[in-house]
Amino acid sequence: MITRLKVCCISSVDEAQIAIQMGVHALGLVGEMPSGPGVISDATIQQIAQTVAPGVSSFLLTSETTATGIIDHQKRTGTNTLQLVDTLTEGTHREIKEALPGIKVVQVIHVLDEQSVDEALSAAETADALLLDSGNPNQAVKVLGGTGKTHNWNMSRQIVEQTHVPVFLAGGIRAHNVRQAIDEVQPYGIDLCTGVRTEGTLDPVKLEAVLKAMGF
Repeated sequence: MITRLKVCCISSVDEAQIAIQMGVHALGLVGEMPSGPGVISDATIQQIAQTVAPGVSSFLLTSETTATGIIDHQKRTGTNTLQLVDTLTEGTHREIKEALPGIKVVQVIHVLDEQSVDEALSAAETADALLLDSGNPNQAVKVLGGTGKTHNWNMSRQIVEQTHVPVFLAGGIRAHNVRQAIDEVQPYGIDLCTGVRTEGTLDPVKLEAVLKAMGF
């Protein structure tokens, strides 16, 4: 099975096109966040999403926690996929999908402890996919991604083995450990941000090294 590659923190149309031309399967576009890298305006997200070629997924990373807020955010930006980086406080995945036909809903699970496994299994009942990351929404200022740190991949493997939906793996993955991540976790896809950037800018050399390590 081919492991998909998603590159997050895309900041411009130029970065998006570089990533697409190099063979990336999905792009992550970061909306307003309480912390972390890669945040761009909704107008820029919309501009990038309009240029994404068919067959490439455009993920809106939204920190909205209500179904209404998430639905409105997608309508402002026009991406074909929603990445919910926090837990819903109001509404459901089903409500979001009913309001946005054809838009995929990916729920982020920040892998902290055994409770994260239960959280993932519950979310998989209604989300289209999961994304396992190394953030910590319990801190005073929520950390919802872009940490550049790995988490407990044994727990991630448990989640992959027990769910029926695609699972992306994020957090501290780079060229030197991407093959290990794939072998140990067996995810549907790998998600990168800081691992393919230099001084905040997408680095084609680093991206090429990851693609090569993945066998592309």
